[in-house]
Amino acid sequence: MKKYFHRKLIRDKIPEIIEANNGHYETRILDEKEFEIELKKKLIEEAKELHNASDDEILGELADILELVKSIATQKGMGFRAVEDKQISKKEKRGGFDKKIFLEWSDQESGK
Repeated sequence: MKKYFHRKLIRDKIPEIIEANNGHYETRILDEKEFEIELKKKLIEEAKELHNASDDEILGELADILELVKSIATQKGMGFRAVEDKQISKKEKRGGFDKKIFLEWSDQESGK
């Protein structure tokens, strides 16, 4: 039996899917610190997949990213509503991205 070493956070039902395909696997449960690290790594992985996605794949990649954002919020003890509220607050203060503005240069540091 050939083994593929994935060494990454997976969705909860992946072991069931592997079993349904007569596959074998080994998993372990992460501690809280490992879980936090792996959630963030998975978010970066999914952001890269979104970056490379075709138009047909974008919805699925956005759904993966949203799932990770919700999981990170829960892991940090904040509800997703708090994330939504912060997003609204930041949009009211700094705007969104509707105008498609690309900053070429300024005389101030980034974020100022």
